[in-house]
Amino acid sequence: MNTRPREQILTLIAIVLTFGSGATDVASFTRLGGVFTSVMTGNIVLGGLSVAQRSLSLASHTAVSIGGYIAGVVGGTWVAHGFKAASRGKADDEEESRASVLPGHVNWALFTELILLAGLTVGWEITGAHPAGGTQFFLLAVTAAAMGVQASAVNEMGLSHVSTTFLTGTLTGLVSSLASPGKETPLGVRRFGVLIGLAIGAGLSGLLLATAAEAMPVLPLAALITTLVLASVPPQNGR
Repeated sequence: MNTRPREQILTLIAIVLTFGSGATDVASFTRLGGVFTSVMTGNIVLGGLSVAQRSLSLASHTAVSIGGYIAGVVGGTWVAHGFKAASRGKADDEEESRASVLPGHVNWALFTELILLAGLTVGWEITGAHPAGGTQFFLLAVTAAAMGVQASAVNEMGLSHVSTTFLTGTLTGLVSSLASPGKETPLGVRRFGVLIGLAIGAGLSGLLLATAAEAMPVLPLAALITTLVLASVPPQNGR
């Protein structure tokens, strides 16, 4: 089987999803309490800082973000495995892989993320891109849950050694492979691509927040819609 076309589309999907992660992290850090919605390592550090500074605000925001992310991972896993179990006996995996790049249960998890991002968009627009109080906490939880669902979906995609939400390991793997004499880097393009995607998503999000903040949710929504379109493309020469 020639898997190269499928691997190329998976690389594009990883880059696009990471672009959306970068956009949401900048938005959450600047407008949702100074915490992250996908980088839980950073949130744990901020949680420790909140204790040292005796900052109830920072502590509560990190707790909500981490809790939302965990809930998203759990929910995304349940959705994916629920649809995977329901599809058994209706169509075998071989036919499913011919129809699209991603299996159906992964697409359903991504649809769940799309619903959560739509909720972020509505709340963001209602508050004029400046959520505060309870609304800020709610949108933070929803956005973190969306990133948790995305992380769980990516786990089901089989993207080896690449994440779309936490990228320290991806950066480590890329640099390590490049620094190893005579060692091939088969995932170099994918790793490098997601790192660039993260930076571009963060940069564009920051630009929109400074110039047209109400439009910021367009970035993660467009990224996810693009992912779903790419996922529906049948792999060429897949068999």
